[in-house]
Amino acid sequence: MRRWMSTAALVSAAFALLVLGAALRPLVFPESRSAAPVLTDVEIGFVQDMTTHHQQALLMVQRLDRSVDPAVARLAEQLDRTQRLEIGTMLGWLRLADAPPSSVHPMAWMHGADASAHGHQATAAQTAPLMPGMASTAELDNLAAAHGRNAETLFLQLMVRHHQGGIAMAEAADSLLGSGPVKEIARSMIHGQGQEAGVMGMLLTQRGATPLPP
Repeated sequence: MRRWMSTAALVSAAFALLVLGAALRPLVFPESRSAAPVLTDVEIGFVQDMTTHHQQALLMVQRLDRSVDPAVARLAEQLDRTQRLEIGTMLGWLRLADAPPSSVHPMAWMHGADASAHGHQATAAQTAPLMPGMASTAELDNLAAAHGRNAETLFLQLMVRHHQGGIAMAEAADSLLGSGPVKEIARSMIHGQGQEAGVMGMLLTQRGATPLPP
């Protein structure tokens, strides 16, 4: 009986030491592994910049004369719906990654460190020199002041160029990313905005106008 109690005591002590060792192990040998980031730097940069890019598209829709041809009005409504949904998705990803909605150095993810030297807080007017396809403040003001056929033509011209810039950004992200939801949405944008740009090009041709240079 005494031998059994001694054995039980030794087993109990060994178990206690094992538990204590497991508890102290992180303190003695810190874990080297860390949680994988929700988004990579390239993904964060692309999502931030594309959110800013989309927001200017919504602004152009808001500044379009409401008396334009129904075909152009329907297209503008479609653009508004699509880009609002994508903005919501992208902002959700940024919240999960604990990242701000816009970049302090826009397009640094696409052009490298040299671009960030000229970067600043992203706004629709400020990012025109860096972000492809963005309209200038003067162009947005001209759109707000235009009416009828002039408004239709200018809106289509600005939006075609805007889409071309967005496609260039999405193609860059697609080439830089191996897989994942950000790559998937970039590919979706390439396809969707390419189709929309084709429709807008046709509407411009019907009005005897041509797209703006990139």
